Amino acid sequence: MSTVGRLIVIVLFEGVDLLDVTGPPEVFALLRRETDDAAAYEVLLAAETMAPVTTAAGVRVLPDVTFEEAAARSIDTLLVPGSVEVDDDRRVHALVDPAVVARVRTLAERSRRVASVCVGAHILAAAGLLDGRRATTHWSTAQQLAADHPAVEVDADPIFIRDGDVWTGAGISSCLDLSLALVADDFGEALALRVARQLVMYLKRPSGQSQFGVPLEPASTTRRVEDLRHYVMRRLDSPLTLAELAASAHVSERQLTRIFKAELGTTPGAYVESARVERARHLLESTDATLERITSSCGFGTTDTLIRAFRRRLDTTPMEYRRRFRVFPSPAAAGDAGGAGDGCQEGPGTVAGRAGGGG
Repeated sequence: MSTVGRLIVIVLFEGVDLLDVTGPPEVFALLRRETDDAAAYEVLLAAETMAPVTTAAGVRVLPDVTFEEAAARSIDTLLVPGSVEVDDDRRVHALVDPAVVARVRTLAERSRRVASVCVGAHILAAAGLLDGRRATTHWSTAQQLAADHPAVEVDADPIFIRDGDVWTGAGISSCLDLSLALVADDFGEALALRVARQLVMYLKRPSGQSQFGVPLEPASTTRRVEDLRHYVMRRLDSPLTLAELAASAHVSERQLTRIFKAELGTTPGAYVESARVERARHLLESTDATLERITSSCGFGTTDTLIRAFRRRLDTTPMEYRRRFRVFPSPAAAGDAGGAGDGCQEGPGTVAGRAGGGG
């Protein structure tokens, strides 16, 4: 089946985030290097008028067509970027222009599929295109999206989500991951991976990969919880029972659970599992350690426990993750993996074991 001339329309408006607009066309243009179908995609930037549009970065971008002209075409993919403002307290808010929403709603009717980049999800939601669907956006505005649009199932963790013919992407740089996923959907996984190599990316990240890992979580509000987090990271290769964590914080097990829920928004078991997965991710990316050695080093106890944790949190398997994100290890990294925590087991009494990873 020929895919020549798939029309991709990217929505432009004042204050739009620059990378949201320029990142996807780079991915689609690189496709030409990897296929004989040089005209696989036609990318057009559409705006209200043909006047230059000033992005949030201050760079001016020239539209290719007006919204009216784009609406006269048969659109394969409508790509909707976003824009934010930051208040005096440094809080980020997604901006939604009703006029842009109306244009997006009209263009979506002419499109085979619709995708948003970063906070562009707020525009799709305002247009009613996410009602009853699961969607993601940048983590900083996820609560706003959920509050403004209760009919949308907001999941702030994945880097992109596909729900039928509607796709939503997370943080700004994930526009590349989203675009690669669209390429894979149109032309197959192998070609998308070749494009990813041209971009010098960690190949193509799976949609379930988290927007951020344990070390990037917000700092806790008390010194006690901060000390607990460091305690966990230093002892990941040990069982880490709930009783042990409670004793280290000089509180009861019940009080410890309340502290984690109040200050980190999770349970001790879920936090320990996420920390174990984060270390395993690093070892899979940067060392040649066997799955059994990584299991032991990260305190999972059995490889089945490790695999279940990866499926639950990243929607992939450890070996698939390594295949996608493997980088050449440094001697130090390989040495760290080889000697860390051999023989450490996670039994039924451990925090992650009792919580089942979720609570």
